[in-house]
Amino acid sequence: MHAAGKAPKCKASFFLCSLLLYFLLPVLALYVVALAVSPFYSGSSCPEESLASGDVAHLAAAGDAGNRRNDSSPPSDDAAPTGLGHIVFGIAASSELWKSRREYIRTWWRPEQMRGFVWLDKPVYEFYSRNASTGLPGIKISGNTTKFPYTHGRGSRSALRITRIVSESFRLGLPGARWFVMGDDDTVFFPDNLVDVLSRYDHTQPYYIGNPSESHIQNLIFSYGMAFGGGGFAISRALAAQLAHMQDGCIDRYPALYGSDDRIHACMAELGVPLTRHLGFHQCDLWGDVLGLLGAHPVVPLVTLHHLDFLQPVFPTTRSRTAALRRLFEGPARLDSAGVAQQSVCYDGDKQWTVSVSWGFAVVVTRGVLSPREMEMPMRTFLNWYRRADYTAYAFNTRPVARQPCQTPQVYYMRQSRLDRRRNTTVTEYERRRVAPVKCGWRILDPAALLDRVIVLKKPDPNLWKRSPRRNCCRVMSSPKQGKDRKMTINVGVCRGGEFARIQVAREAS
Repeated sequence: MHAAGKAPKCKASFFLCSLLLYFLLPVLALYVVALAVSPFYSGSSCPEESLASGDVAHLAAAGDAGNRRNDSSPPSDDAAPTGLGHIVFGIAASSELWKSRREYIRTWWRPEQMRGFVWLDKPVYEFYSRNASTGLPGIKISGNTTKFPYTHGRGSRSALRITRIVSESFRLGLPGARWFVMGDDDTVFFPDNLVDVLSRYDHTQPYYIGNPSESHIQNLIFSYGMAFGGGGFAISRALAAQLAHMQDGCIDRYPALYGSDDRIHACMAELGVPLTRHLGFHQCDLWGDVLGLLGAHPVVPLVTLHHLDFLQPVFPTTRSRTAALRRLFEGPARLDSAGVAQQSVCYDGDKQWTVSVSWGFAVVVTRGVLSPREMEMPMRTFLNWYRRADYTAYAFNTRPVARQPCQTPQVYYMRQSRLDRRRNTTVTEYERRRVAPVKCGWRILDPAALLDRVIVLKKPDPNLWKRSPRRNCCRVMSSPKQGKDRKMTINVGVCRGGEFARIQVAREAS
């Protein structure tokens, strides 16, 4: 029944198909012939060869215009310059020491501009507080690490939780994070200088940036290729992603290591990423007076200081270490962060004095003429990490404070600072730290007998580190006379054409 009903429909379909073929075949044949003889078709030519020169020029111009439109489009987030908001800080802290160490963090932390967390072993008061005006980062409690083995006989298991801070910070998934920066609760960061350093590197590539210890022995025990954690180190987003993926297994493989930073270093070795050294990160494995280190700082931005509990206050006359840091951050670091602790060497030729300016920190005036080569070497105002006065124990060159009593330096510490807005010039004032006089038979005048204050004039220079590294030049503008105004005025700035730290010696009249 179904077959008999479909027979007429099949005949009609056959008739239509035949009719279509009858008309379509001639049309297709004509199309093929026309295409073969067309001047716009050639099987052996490239597309450019089949176009008239005017057509090629038109397409090229259109392509260039498209490229220009792409170039002028707003940059993506990854193309924008690195700023403070792209950095996530991970601060390792202990609940036992939190009450005192948090004051160090307050000196440099900017709540409205910076992101990051303090990672603790257990909650403290601020963890429960709803008051957002603490001036501190948010608080996180580190994850449980009881599953990881730890066999070092003299270390602490806290190293296990601290070494995971970068990975735990990465897993928070904070938007726009480019760098994960690690430090301790007694690490002081100079945020603008940190941004300047990190902005030179591509965060989409694996980078591990920091510095070894100042102690040669510490570096031998651990490694010259390891960033010491207290001095701070930075890990790029690309590397943090790889570290977070493999770190727990890596920790399992190194139960006998001592600390957190050597575990990070072990994982970096497995990942094949070497340390990118930057001399501005300071572990400060030292005891005593930091004058020698900051008075002759390397020609790089000052990024961190550490172990402040073991060092005298940055400005010895202040009532506390944190008060000294506040003076530094509220003054020079705010006025011209790039220039903090940058050394300039010049001479008062008439008096035969050597002058070394560590801007924003101290001015050192010494009787006699010492070469710039000697002045750029840190004085041994400190002891090494093992509290010994052993000059072979440092990982850098040092010199004695004075080779003889007459060359005992007079030190002038920064007391106040301001910006002269009319002249766009910073004015920093340094006051002599009074010490017992030394016996000296030289005829060269003693700076302590004439000079109580030093005024340093310097224009802010935020682009200092966008140029090739070079010390600024300083010029003695005025010098005290016997019994008159007991101050010296110095100008510090970019070296002018042909200017350098020329040794000046007074010439006797013939």
